[in-house]
Amino acid sequence: MSTFLQWLAIAGEAGFPYFTAVYVVGFIAAVGIGSLAWYNSKRPPGWEGQERPSFIPKVKGPEDEGDEEG
Repeated sequence: MSTFLQWLAIAGEAGFPYFTAVYVVGFIAAVGIGSLAWYNSKRPPGWEGQERPSFIPKVKGPEDEGDEEG
């Protein structure tokens, strides 16, 4: 553990922008999780007939118990 803390201290002195890195990683995570949630939700008006992309997993809910689509 102390080696990790020493590495952080050295990286901090070098000026690595941790503050910016946290924002970038958080933004990417939010977009990814939000996209999964949107694709697995009820379709908004105008999107009812659209197909789910093949790379988005199907999350089964209570209304999907008899549905064997995915």
